[in-house]
Amino acid sequence: MILRAEKLSKRYFRRTGQANHFYAVREVCLELHPGEVTVLMGRSGSGKTTLLHMLSGLLRPDEGSVWLGDAELYRLDDGVLSRLRNARIGVVPQGRSAIDSLTVWENILLPGLLYNGNERRLEAERWMDALGIAALRDARPAELSGGELRRMAIARALTQNPEVLLADEPTGDLDDENTIRALSALRDAAHGEGKAVLLVSHEEEARRYADRIYRMDGGKLTAL
Repeated sequence: MILRAEKLSKRYFRRTGQANHFYAVREVCLELHPGEVTVLMGRSGSGKTTLLHMLSGLLRPDEGSVWLGDAELYRLDDGVLSRLRNARIGVVPQGRSAIDSLTVWENILLPGLLYNGNERRLEAERWMDALGIAALRDARPAELSGGELRRMAIARALTQNPEVLLADEPTGDLDDENTIRALSALRDAAHGEGKAVLLVSHEEEARRYADRIYRMDGGKLTAL
């Protein structure tokens, strides 16, 4: 096991005549293992993205803990947590994350240059080929479709070579052919390179690539 959540909860306050709150995530326990693809399914608003953000070190939980190996993420100071997250956790966000002034190639290489000075050019070429975007190397984000931007984000996260890869709806903008490419790349990262992959998805197709499947409903996690 490489990453685990123990009784992880996140609540938000709202005013409905009187102060109240609701749980976006409620007492979730989850383990992500090296060499496995864990697929997390559920409707929009079920808490999937909130859970992913807590697992990635980006959103502090209200209760519970997140462990990466022997490090408890939210007991680390911000600088240490940031360095650990950048070195060991890759995230494919649901929203747009490209830097418009850079080419596709530069966007993919940027995390390695920023955090450890390693461009990882061979890895970038490999994942761009696997995801069918090698020909877009010199294009800028404004020239790309939504699906091409999504594949660029996947290639960037994989090039970073993290121990844990958390992908939030990575096939949301993709057609059938590129959905298979993306899911195959994520499975290869797990089965071929020993990464722990969490794939958040609405796609039934994602089940075929899963070693473990969970569902979220109303902030609660259930194994399928």
